[in-house]
Amino acid sequence: MDEATQRELNSFVEQEQAKAKLQSSTHTFTEMCWDKCITGSIGSRFSRGEETCLVNCVDRFLDTSLYIVKALDQQRQQVQPQ
Repeated sequence: MDEATQRELNSFVEQEQAKAKLQSSTHTFTEMCWDKCITGSIGSRFSRGEETCLVNCVDRFLDTSLYIVKALDQQRQQVQPQ
């Protein structure tokens, strides 16, 4: 494999690993938010407390995801010359 192909392959693998980590985090946070916020029996609607808890939990998840994406982008930029 030539150097350009190797770099392209490494980049692809890094991107796929980042996607897998994000999917794993999504699964973990979904499970955590559900376990934390859903306290009653499952019906057609969430209670007001459950809804507020889920919104807050999802907001924290989105904040965390954005932070992770920015950190990964910064690492990528440090590794690859612009």
